[in-house]
Amino acid sequence: MSITAEQIQLVQSSFAKVRPIADQAAALFYARLFEIAPQVKPMFKGDMVEQGRKLMAMLNTVVNGLTDLDSIVPAAQSMAKRHVDYGVRPEHYACVGSALLHALGQGLGTDFTPAVKQAWADAYGLLSGVMIAPAYPATQEQRA
Repeated sequence: MSITAEQIQLVQSSFAKVRPIADQAAALFYARLFEIAPQVKPMFKGDMVEQGRKLMAMLNTVVNGLTDLDSIVPAAQSMAKRHVDYGVRPEHYACVGSALLHALGQGLGTDFTPAVKQAWADAYGLLSGVMIAPAYPATQEQRA
């Protein structure tokens, strides 16, 4: 999977519209995540407002780094490996992607066009793929 320069621009310009409503977007994300994957809720033990701010800061870093994936992949892979210790499993990534797209759709409204949605889906698919592979090597070997 890859992402085009036009898709990167769509992700970055749409995320610029999310920044002013970052707290609300994070709340929408977690509400949707816990709705579609209630089994992950116990993984979150701290202040959810602070957790949402961490999520948005991480998304900001990723969105800004899309033009130089080599600069963000190592940190994303390291984060994925840490998340294994929290109980995150490969199948949770699909739930997170779905919750992210839902939150973006709610937050952006009519600005969440089909092209913007596809750009986000492709960017998330690319990043989650590079995160899952090193975090769950046994899973990857089973697929081979």
